[in-house]
Amino acid sequence: MVNFRKYVSSAAVLASGLFLAQSTVSTVLYSQAYDNQKSSLNLPSPITSVVEKTVLSAKELVDINVNTMMADPVLKNATWGFVVYDPKTKKIISSYNENTPLVPASTTKLLTTETALNLLGENYRWMTQLEYSGNIDENGVLNGNLYVVGSGDPSLGTNKAGAYSYRDIISDFISGMSREGIKKVNGDIIIQTALFKGNISRLPENVVWLENNNYYLPVGTTREINPANEKLIVKKGNSFSGEKKYFYVSPYNSQMVFADKYEGDGILTTKLPDAPAYLANTLRATMVKSGIGITGKVTPKMTDANPESRKLVSAYKSPTLGDIIYYTNQHSDNSLAEALLKTVGFQSKGDQTSESGRVVVTNHLKAEGFDMMGLNYIDGSGLSRSNNVTPISQVKYLTSLMDEKYYKTYLTSLPIGGQSGTLKRMFVGTGNGQIFAKTGTLNKVKALAGYMKTNSGKTLVFSLLVNNYSGSVDMVKKRMEKILEPALDL
Repeated sequence: MVNFRKYVSSAAVLASGLFLAQSTVSTVLYSQAYDNQKSSLNLPSPITSVVEKTVLSAKELVDINVNTMMADPVLKNATWGFVVYDPKTKKIISSYNENTPLVPASTTKLLTTETALNLLGENYRWMTQLEYSGNIDENGVLNGNLYVVGSGDPSLGTNKAGAYSYRDIISDFISGMSREGIKKVNGDIIIQTALFKGNISRLPENVVWLENNNYYLPVGTTREINPANEKLIVKKGNSFSGEKKYFYVSPYNSQMVFADKYEGDGILTTKLPDAPAYLANTLRATMVKSGIGITGKVTPKMTDANPESRKLVSAYKSPTLGDIIYYTNQHSDNSLAEALLKTVGFQSKGDQTSESGRVVVTNHLKAEGFDMMGLNYIDGSGLSRSNNVTPISQVKYLTSLMDEKYYKTYLTSLPIGGQSGTLKRMFVGTGNGQIFAKTGTLNKVKALAGYMKTNSGKTLVFSLLVNNYSGSVDMVKKRMEKILEPALDL
């Protein structure tokens, strides 16, 4: 931890009493008006004058800012850790509580996305194929079945990362049928995909909120999870609707979220939206509208002991994994992150559960020399409050990635301060275009970890994790900017 008194006494030798008066850290009581003052007054800081910057080095200014924030009303009762690290010298430049395990929120995605890149490669794609069995007669009648064969594409039909919409995929399927001369189908449309269909009895512990209408999120029940921690606000759906739908509200962003079942006392069961089934049913409806008759129905078939001989009609490729990871980190997309977790589990263990994905990720981290002390990796997205990581382990991990062949793709996926993704509204002034980092936000948790390009051209690695702060999320974001600002002069 930095020693504030050392820098105050060194400054005293070189500056006047007036300077010391300006440099004293004052402890102030929090008031609502505190953050409404002008920027030159709203953060207690001893480093605002030109004289101070002349007297003290950039490292000293970073240390003083960190110490100043200990008395700040937003952070003084929080648990937080910070470290800025030089990847060339392999030395810590400045730190505070760097070995303390803290909730990382969505900076967890740094681990998930890198594991996927490492194990699958940035050009990995999911395939969704249309196939047929049987024979096509001279009149264009297929006496056999159509098969929609999925591979768990988490972007299917979503337009995310450049993915096709359902309409575009079906258009390709219809064109493929036309090329094969299929004008009518005497048979069924069979959905065949065994991925991401595992029975999961309960959601990851301490999940704060889930997104509505996302594919391949963890499914299950909140039974045995303390509803007081989740702050669930349950509402019934439209009472005039035939379907019974229930919702709960995110404690962080007040977003209403779908749940399939509500059992009272905060117990919810979430349901998996079935993308392949939607695709198959829409395909059937489009065939009928296009004049391609079909006698059968849409039916799932997860396993087939005696598979029919089939021929490929059309194949849809998802965006590359590199594109998916770019979208995941830029938008902090939870559903894509969870799908990546399950994909690495399936590819490595043949098991589509989140549990297998967690084993694969943690084994990969161990193999890469990740500091496992303080790590608790619960989900792929960072939605669980039971996730824990230390700031020092994050920066050493991020440093190790700089030698990987996919580092450029990984770095490009991170939001840029003042310019893109979830960092577009941070570092709009100082640091604009110089911070490349993953953000993380839960109720009373704010995290930021990644790389910074200093004014002298150095690349530094940093982690700043804040738990249980006071005030609003915007207030803590300002403090984070203030802590990191002088590091740009290193």
